[in-house]
Amino acid sequence: MPRTFYPQKSKDIEASAPHPEGTFYKVSVGLEDWGDGEFQAVSKVQMSYDGVVSGRKSPSYPLGTEDQERVHNCVCELTEEYKKDGNKDA
Repeated sequence: MPRTFYPQKSKDIEASAPHPEGTFYKVSVGLEDWGDGEFQAVSKVQMSYDGVVSGRKSPSYPLGTEDQERVHNCVCELTEEYKKDGNKDA
């Protein structure tokens, strides 16, 4: 599978149980190839298992945990950092 997302800032957020131990949400901002050489600044949340990003598994936030709020806050923080560093496309 060709690479289409180029993260410029990323943070890992530990996922709560019942996710297996070693599961993280990889929160990133960067550039994504939308075709024909057009790159768009985006935020992306991916699941990571034992340090390996799963490109085909959507994030799941167990109800009764603060996972969704922690990931949301991280997306906001990374977006602000990205903008402050001169990347105004975000």
